[in-house]
Amino acid sequence: MSIVTPVRLSVQGLAKTYRTKSGDVPVIADLTFDVHVGEVACIVGPSGIGKTTLLKCLTGLQPYTAGVAAIDGVPIDGPPQEMALVFQEYTRSLMPWLTVERNVRLPLRHLRLPAAEREERITAALAAVGLSGAETKYPWQLSGGMQQRVAIARAIAYRPEVLVMDEPFASVDAQTRFELEDLCLRIREQFGMTIVIVTHDIDEAVYLSDRVVVLGERPARVTEVIEIAFPEPRDQLRTRALPEFAELRTRIFEHIRKAG
Repeated sequence: MSIVTPVRLSVQGLAKTYRTKSGDVPVIADLTFDVHVGEVACIVGPSGIGKTTLLKCLTGLQPYTAGVAAIDGVPIDGPPQEMALVFQEYTRSLMPWLTVERNVRLPLRHLRLPAAEREERITAALAAVGLSGAETKYPWQLSGGMQQRVAIARAIAYRPEVLVMDEPFASVDAQTRFELEDLCLRIREQFGMTIVIVTHDIDEAVYLSDRVVVLGERPARVTEVIEIAFPEPRDQLRTRALPEFAELRTRIFEHIRKAG
C-alpha cells in the first residue's frame, strides 16, 4: 500500500491578469495542482506560457489576481519564510565581493539563530553540495557549476520547507547539469525538503520529478499533472534507459508541442 503524504504546496484556481493601458492581459487562468511533502515537482510548458509569472506568484514576489496558493494551508501573500528561491542566473544572485562562506551565511542573519546552530547549518550546507574547503574562495574564482552549488548551499542553509528553483541548471554544461540534478535529489533526501522546479528541459523534468505539472493553452492552464514512480535511487544511465522514461518524455512533449 502506498503512503499518502500531506500536501505542502497547494494551488487552487490561481489566476494572474496584468493591467495595461490597452486593457487587461490574462497570463495564467484557473491553475490547480498540489505538491506533497518531500516531493520534487517540475513545472513545464512552452516558452511564454507563464511559467515565470506562476513562479513569482508562488514565491510571493507578485500578487495573484484570483484563486489561492498556500503552504501548509496558509495563503501566500508575500515572500514566505518557509520558502527559498534559487535563480537561474547565479552570477546575479551571488555577491562577488563576499566569500563562499559569507554568501551562504547571508540569509541566516535575520533568523536570530544560536551561533553554534548557524555555523552547523553553513558547514552542513557546504558539505552537502561538495564545497567543503572552498569557504574562503570568491565566486569569481569558481566554475559556473560550483557557483550554482554555492547558490544552492545558501538556500538549503536557510532550511526552507519548500525550495523553488527557476531553471537552475540551464546555464551549465551537460555533464555539470547531470551532477546538479543528482545533487538536487540528494538534498531532498538529506534535508526532507519539498522542491519545485521550473524548467524547459523535458528530460530533466522526467528524471527529477515525482510529479510533472504541464502548462498549456493561453492564458495558461494545467494540461495534465503526471505522477512519476521510477525505481529508487534514480540513476542518470539506468533511469533514462527505462522504456517508461521515453514514454513519459514523448507524452509531455506532445502536450508542449500542441500548446506551442
